[in-house]
Amino acid sequence: MFSEIIAGTMRWGIWGADHSPKKVQELIEVCLEEDITTFDHADIYGGHTTEELFGDAWKEMNIDREKVQFISKCGIVMNSDKKPSALKYYNYNSDHILNCVDESLQNLKTDYLDVLLLHRPSPLMDPEGIAKTFRILKDNGKVRNFGVSNFSASQFELMDQHFPLITNQIEVSVNEISSFDNGVLDQLMMKNLRPTAWSVMGTYFSEQSEQNIRIKSIIDNLCHKYNVDENQVLLAFILKHPSRIIPVIGTSKAETIRKLNAASMIDLETIDWFKILEAVKGKEVD
Repeated sequence: MFSEIIAGTMRWGIWGADHSPKKVQELIEVCLEEDITTFDHADIYGGHTTEELFGDAWKEMNIDREKVQFISKCGIVMNSDKKPSALKYYNYNSDHILNCVDESLQNLKTDYLDVLLLHRPSPLMDPEGIAKTFRILKDNGKVRNFGVSNFSASQFELMDQHFPLITNQIEVSVNEISSFDNGVLDQLMMKNLRPTAWSVMGTYFSEQSEQNIRIKSIIDNLCHKYNVDENQVLLAFILKHPSRIIPVIGTSKAETIRKLNAASMIDLETIDWFKILEAVKGKEVD
């Protein structure tokens, strides 16, 4: 269903690099050269503009749509110049989901989404109503598969019992390992489903916290041992988990896409993985 690494597009537009359609085409080409065929979107990215940016690039490329996969997310209502809102909130009413999908299809210049994710759990979610909406989208060919993002294990189960889900896209990094213990990854493994993960670099490069200082002292040594870069070790740490996490890499740089794709070749020794974990926790394991 997914490529082993997913290209996250959030920072390709005005929330990051502010690339032109031509530059987006170049990134798509680099991804495909690296066998990265899955592209992760959300309706709100770039203040509701990044899907359209990607679609403008995509429509000029002679690529078989069946050889790539488009993920998008819906459910968050937020203010932007393109779609003003007086309040940020979650909306999973049927009409809203259907309209979001139609807008994503129009913006991405495609006839279908490979996967639609519910972006964040809402206290007002009606699983039966959402399941009916999913069936409409599947029956009319607009969405092929469904999943969720940032859901707990119980929230996932609540939706999955009404309509089969294929993934839970959660935050996982050296700075965010709660899913190792809170049952989310265990649940997906029991269902033989693969998790997808966002913010896989965490805050390692952006914050000088005590935790990151501890982690860096270990990562630096491992870079020398495995002859790789820091970001590759960070990704290798996630990839070693037996749930077979599929990372969504958020970079907007071609060279970083290539480097991170090579991280799948790094097989961290078990003791090295636990060295990182010990640095993350600031203590030895119990």
